[in-house]
Amino acid sequence: MLITSRDNSLLRHARAVRDGKDHELIFVEGLRLSEEALRSGLKIEATIYSNEIAQKERAAALLDELHEVCNQVGEVSESLLATVSYTKTPQGIIVLARRPPAGPELLKTKDKRPHLLVLMEAINNPVNVGAILRSAEAAGATGIITTANTSDPFSPKALRGAMGSAFRMPVWSGASYTEALAWCAKHGIKTVSADVGATVLHTEIDWKLSRALVVGPESTGLSPEQLRMTDESVKIPMHGNVESLNVGVAAAVLLYEAARQRSN
Repeated sequence: MLITSRDNSLLRHARAVRDGKDHELIFVEGLRLSEEALRSGLKIEATIYSNEIAQKERAAALLDELHEVCNQVGEVSESLLATVSYTKTPQGIIVLARRPPAGPELLKTKDKRPHLLVLMEAINNPVNVGAILRSAEAAGATGIITTANTSDPFSPKALRGAMGSAFRMPVWSGASYTEALAWCAKHGIKTVSADVGATVLHTEIDWKLSRALVVGPESTGLSPEQLRMTDESVKIPMHGNVESLNVGVAAAVLLYEAARQRSN
């Protein structure tokens, strides 16, 4: 279907999804992310692509597959795609997909191996949420929990940061902080908070046990009360005058220490 008007119903719907006004679908932009969404088995509801990207071999192959799995496929000009795109420079293709399931039942490990979860509390920068998701998958984490006051892990900006990890990682989103901690306790998962004031180094605890790494907002960190609610707190040693790390970087450091211990 060739679309020539910015007021086309499909383009209006895509903007609503992009802006978070349709909570049943997610807005996936770019060739690689669209491929990841398709390969991950998400239900693709619609595809919008530019006539320019359709000339590229890799994109043409993907479009052939998308035509097979979704009923709404629209071709637009680059300028018209820019009216829908989330990025300053359109990425050539946009996919609207059904939001993946995101509940606690997804966090159960199938092979009885110890859990390694990441619990994000009040992290409101979607770029950090996406980066933590990506690091979590790379380090072998078994699942993600994002609380209700954390940025949506399936928002366009978070998806770009996660580079497909959000489609593959088990995610429970929308939990309250106390609810998430109680679920971990019920399932024998020890919670470990990241705290610059902790006395125990991140290398001094046993990460081979079932653990949930708890990270809070970059500006303030977890509150004293929230820290007390976790089973343990650890810190990353700092040199020079650096007081703390970006939350995404800190999470990656902690996750890779867990991965190092678990591989031995």
